[in-house]
Amino acid sequence: MAYNKIKTSVADGVAVITLCDPATLNAAGLDLVAELDDAMAGFAQPESGVRCLVITGEGRGFCSGANLTGRADAPAAQDQMEAQARDSGSALETVYNPFVTRMRNYPIPIVTAVNGAAAGIGCSIALMGDLIVAGESGYFLQAFRRIGLVPDGGATYMLSRLVGKARAMELTLLGEKLPAATALQWGLINRCVPDAALMDTAMELARALATGPKALGYIRQLVWDGLDADWAEQLHAERVVQREAGLTEDSREGVVAFLQKRPAQFQGR
Repeated sequence: MAYNKIKTSVADGVAVITLCDPATLNAAGLDLVAELDDAMAGFAQPESGVRCLVITGEGRGFCSGANLTGRADAPAAQDQMEAQARDSGSALETVYNPFVTRMRNYPIPIVTAVNGAAAGIGCSIALMGDLIVAGESGYFLQAFRRIGLVPDGGATYMLSRLVGKARAMELTLLGEKLPAATALQWGLINRCVPDAALMDTAMELARALATGPKALGYIRQLVWDGLDADWAEQLHAERVVQREAGLTEDSREGVVAFLQKRPAQFQGR
């Protein structure tokens, strides 16, 4: 697929996908999500050599939210408005929900680097990062109340689990900007850094993940699944996945390196 709304690069086992639709502040239209999904699918393949993925935005914002009129074959504006009035959740069912679910089940760690606005579905995409880094000018916004709709892309699921009911209610009912520094205090993100240091920080974390064992992919999935599992289910899941991790080449290398008192050289296998 030829990409018009994203840019990609790969170095040292780290893939970077940059959302780049400056006219819409990188709005997650159907076309952009299709490109993002396609690129992520390619990087998920073992033969790609990618062991960590970074997602960021170009210019003044990470992602301004959905843009359902961004598809090249979209109907006329009036027809589009009428279609949305009939079922505003249709695109969620067919495009956005499957996409964020694939993000949740991704086989390698994801770092999101938030520059400027992460609004609407863009906020959800940012929060899907296993590690979330934001520049000081970054902010998170659930502005659905302004257009008479509800948060989507898994936002109501993630926010209540990440920051608790009271703060999730505040973010979604009031629809106010949450600055990156406050997001850090609330435990919503992992790092808040000067804007100029955003990508350097994200890449430093990504490179550390990219040199880790294949088990990092298992770990991220266990933590995501643990949001829903009860105690017994999670213990069983850990037991099952530990067997899989123990069969990897990286596990054997880790044990040998430990016995030889040297740093392990993991290959992601």
